Amino acid sequence: MKKVAVVILNYNGQRMLEQFLPSVIASCPDWAEVIVADNASTDLSVDFMKDCYPQVRLIENSSNGGFATGYNLALQQVEAQYYVLLNSDIEVSQGWLEPVIALMDSDPQIAACQPKIRSYYHPEEFEYAGASGGFIDKFGYPFCRGRIFQHLENDENQYDTPIEVFWATGACMFVRADLYHKTGGLDDSFFAHMEEIDLCWRMKNEGYKVYCCPQSVVYHIGGGTLPKNSPRKTYLNFRNNLSLLAKNLPANRVPLTILYRILLDWVAAFKFLFEGCSEDFKMVFKAHWDFYKRLEALREKRKSVSHRSVSCVYQKNIVFESVVRKKNKFSDLNAKDFSA
Repeated sequence: MKKVAVVILNYNGQRMLEQFLPSVIASCPDWAEVIVADNASTDLSVDFMKDCYPQVRLIENSSNGGFATGYNLALQQVEAQYYVLLNSDIEVSQGWLEPVIALMDSDPQIAACQPKIRSYYHPEEFEYAGASGGFIDKFGYPFCRGRIFQHLENDENQYDTPIEVFWATGACMFVRADLYHKTGGLDDSFFAHMEEIDLCWRMKNEGYKVYCCPQSVVYHIGGGTLPKNSPRKTYLNFRNNLSLLAKNLPANRVPLTILYRILLDWVAAFKFLFEGCSEDFKMVFKAHWDFYKRLEALREKRKSVSHRSVSCVYQKNIVFESVVRKKNKFSDLNAKDFSA
């Protein structure tokens, strides 16, 4: 059994595998293994792997169950101390594994960790999906150290301190294998988007920590499966965000937080409409309807979660802080406004 299994989930990503798999293989020490898990691709990804990389273990899922189910099925077949969930559209740097593993080895309470994520096309900038560590506000809006909504900061080494965060990006997530399975893995019902936040929250509810290790750097293209302006992505983000709140908040905070969040979602929906994005407008309401239909299932899932007040939650409304008060850099936010 290798200490680390770097598992790349692929769906119709032959071009990404051709471009980025060589650097992943070249950067892996002898205690790490690279695995490609294919989600029933309809392109030539599987043939490409078998022909060009027969030495790389290939797991073939029988259907495309999305990010969550794809990884859950694959990781049932992988034995390692640590998993690295790595997007196929990421270029890694030499020595990217070692700093994160050293940090996690030093503290068994660190359940998950991410490197610093920079943009592949604009390497001076942080990348949207993770930047230098993820946080949420009290209404469940995610943002990052280095990225608040669409405002991306340049990386000037201002966020190079390893710190505890709320969530680690699924684009490049290091996670203890035993805790991944103990906490139930990624939630299959999410399909894609925010499932890593849900997993990190469940781990924090169990008393574990999530970290960012900026001494490791990777470069992410992003939007490889669903582009940022996709109505489907809008639907998944709004539906899944409500779901993770309903699952993970302490019971006394659920009703009011969900109510406020739904009202804020309606504001966002009409903003989409006024901007001419009618499909996104429809997707917000579809997301709410499907969330209501899932409430009973979410109540059942709550029973398996230990609920507590957790660290790294911003105790203000990040939408108000960003839009009204123009606080669009993480450094603009007061550290005292984050839960301990």
